[in-house]
Amino acid sequence: MGRERDEHDQYERPRRHTKPRTKVRPNYDEADTARVVTIDRGRYTVTLDEGDRTVTAMKSRNLGRKGVVVGDHVRVVGDVTGDEGSLARIVEVTPRRTVLRRTADDDDPVERIIVANADQLVIVAALADPPPRPGLIDRCLVAAFDAGMEPLVCLTKSDLGPHDELVAMLEPLGVRVVVTRRGGDLDEVRDVLRDRTSVLVGHSGVGKSTLVNALVPDANRSVSYVNAVTGRGRHTSTSAISLALPFGGWIIDTPGIRSFGLAHVEIDDLIRAFPDLQDAARDCPRGCLHAATEPECALDVAVADGTLAAERVESFRRILASMNQRDDH
Repeated sequence: MGRERDEHDQYERPRRHTKPRTKVRPNYDEADTARVVTIDRGRYTVTLDEGDRTVTAMKSRNLGRKGVVVGDHVRVVGDVTGDEGSLARIVEVTPRRTVLRRTADDDDPVERIIVANADQLVIVAALADPPPRPGLIDRCLVAAFDAGMEPLVCLTKSDLGPHDELVAMLEPLGVRVVVTRRGGDLDEVRDVLRDRTSVLVGHSGVGKSTLVNALVPDANRSVSYVNAVTGRGRHTSTSAISLALPFGGWIIDTPGIRSFGLAHVEIDDLIRAFPDLQDAARDCPRGCLHAATEPECALDVAVADGTLAAERVESFRRILASMNQRDDH
């Protein structure tokens, strides 16, 4: 037996002399910190926190498949001069405070991150030309509540249509609304955007880019027109861009959307945004969907005994129902 092993050993495959993989990860404490302001074909435009310098960067290989999105706070190394032809590397993405997600549609479980680290979701809707789409507003509200962002509804073109009905629809939810008109004063809008990071979402043609150009004079965002036959706007923006507001804060303009898929949102995530409703819902039977058709929903009990306002529960159920409806109306 001993001899057999000796003879066999001479045919043993030689060991590979590879360098053992180290568990020590690079330290990027000395790297520059920056904010991602736009993305174009694999190139990331970032603004350095120190010196307010704009730099073009690529994603480092060590990030693997980790995505980098507009609004991300990152660490960059390499050539950060910002000179023409220079290229830095994004080596780390810091933890995100908030993430705004959407899916292609409600049957698609694959979610896409739109922006990161925004404090406020500004839902821009025109009162006419094109007409408002309450279903889309509701679905965007759901996305804001799910992301932990404060929602704000900006109703534009009030010189073309009334706003009272939409304002009344949103009031029970405690959502702030600002109303603007073409060429009108924007002081109230500046007040709600000042020193915050806000992302604009809305249908094409509702006036997002017009609003951005008025707030950031050198933004030069392309403005779309509304088709007289279809009543829909034409897409002009193709990617999100983050712009510094001259009065403090940041605004992120996004391409116009046709729909806002919510396949990634759970009912528990939505009701968590309403502490008073969540407290009442603790008495719901297991598996309660909190809809008006639920026979023993505790929300109805709270309305009956005066703990909750009926209008607030009805409004919550409206946006809850929007999660399972098409938003093209």
